[in-house]
Amino acid sequence: MSRLDRLATWWLRRRRTPVALLAAPTPPGADDPTIALLFDKAPFGCLVIDANGHVQRANAAMRELIGSAADLAVGADAAKVFVDDARSALWPDVVQLLRGRPAVIRNTPARIAAAPGNASESGAVAVCVTVDAIAGRDGAVQGALLRIVDITLQTQLEAQLAHSQKLQAVGQLAGGIAHDFNNLLTAVLGGAESIASRAGLDEEILDDANQIQSSAMRGAALVRQLLAFGRQQTLQPRALAINHVITDLSGLLRRLLGEKIRLTLDLETPGRSVRADPTQLDQVLINLAVNARDAMQEGGELTLRSGHMTLYRPLTHGAETIPPGRYVMIEVVDTGTGIPADVLPRIFDPFFTTKRERGGTGLGLSTVHGIVRQSDGFLAVESEPGKGSRFRIYLPRWDEQDPVAIPTIPAEAAPPAPPEDGTRLRTLLLVEDEEPVRRLAERSFARRGWRVLAAESGEAALALLDGEPGIISAIVTDMVMPGIDGAALLRAVRARPGMADVAAVLVSGYAEEVLRRELESAQTAFLPKPYRPQELVTRVEQVVAAARVHVPA
Repeated sequence: MSRLDRLATWWLRRRRTPVALLAAPTPPGADDPTIALLFDKAPFGCLVIDANGHVQRANAAMRELIGSAADLAVGADAAKVFVDDARSALWPDVVQLLRGRPAVIRNTPARIAAAPGNASESGAVAVCVTVDAIAGRDGAVQGALLRIVDITLQTQLEAQLAHSQKLQAVGQLAGGIAHDFNNLLTAVLGGAESIASRAGLDEEILDDANQIQSSAMRGAALVRQLLAFGRQQTLQPRALAINHVITDLSGLLRRLLGEKIRLTLDLETPGRSVRADPTQLDQVLINLAVNARDAMQEGGELTLRSGHMTLYRPLTHGAETIPPGRYVMIEVVDTGTGIPADVLPRIFDPFFTTKRERGGTGLGLSTVHGIVRQSDGFLAVESEPGKGSRFRIYLPRWDEQDPVAIPTIPAEAAPPAPPEDGTRLRTLLLVEDEEPVRRLAERSFARRGWRVLAAESGEAALALLDGEPGIISAIVTDMVMPGIDGAALLRAVRARPGMADVAAVLVSGYAEEVLRRELESAQTAFLPKPYRPQELVTRVEQVVAAARVHVPA
């Protein structure tokens, strides 16, 4: 070694720069401009390290991905590029490879420190790592090439797919049980109502009947929450001014929140409109307000804010990716205890609750999420323990007139009296495959002065009509039946002469998407099961009155 080489080595040692950097041979082909171009311009991160695991060279993609989150200077410890858990899992294999021992590192998942614009909230980014040894002319390992591919988008897509599959599974489960279970509840409600309406009952029997009705309705509410989470509800959307919705609901929310919590409205003017089901949107805001109240046991402030947003590129919030478009935004912000980081990813899971001892079912936020998504919207949440929570609802902006006028019919309105002028009884076609439900409904309509043609299937209903000389006044049909379903039956009935505008009430314990199309007329309404028999009679008579259907004399 020349005197100059000895001086250089001594100086590098004083600067604590690894001598291996000076002694390590240049990787094969490093001077080739084509190889250098492939390295420097590679679309993924490339990192060359020496036999001691120190950085020799990093390409532009690697530097852009890392930023200032880790040291990529020559001689830096390459292991510190990886976050703690990934380093302990991956780096021992890298060391084995550098020592010339067998080690296979191919598309190995890991996490690295990353620039703020690339990193998640934890300050890291998910990557796939492939490591290949660099050998000298004598075959000895002199270093390694690390190829690091950012898989953030892939990870998000996988999470979204897993979430969608979970939603689909729950939706199928809910749909599978909802129809049969709601049929049972309808029979229970009808029987309890029939008992309660009898004269001369003592108070104990009447109280039992009322308790049966109350319990059945609680069971129905549970099924509705499952259907909402699985996005299987039948929505009746119409144009809504968001500011009006929030203002109208504020009185009820103040009573729910109590005296310790201040409700503040911060509404953007002019307000924007969306197309949504008003009842379901109210439920979303009420559920979020109740959750906020539970997080502010010592008092605080709940803010409801409206605004708008135009996206020109996709926006990712957690597992949600919001596509470009124009949105109306509703914020629900509280000053409560916040949500712990380990709980936050699970808050929309069905039956997950941190309030089990207080009677929580774990369906509140999952219902909210399901309603928002079924309304073509998106839901994002930000929270930090001790600093409250912020829920943002993004709904597509609606600037047109609502083309579908679905009548709003109050369920408890008093029905019109039966005819007393000697005219022919109104005729109803009642189609229900569950015998107890059909029998209860038939008795209720008969008590109101209706002539009922009852059938257990769509095929039997059409056969009854073939022998019916007049025109029926209305049809009540279950949507889900073996053979001809309710939607197909209604189309077949309305295709008959003189029945194009026959009033119809569609009932179902399992809401189907097809109902949206069937509801697009003033002569059609939907009544979900379970219902009370009197509620069904009231709904039919109101739809008949609203449609001005001719009753044959």
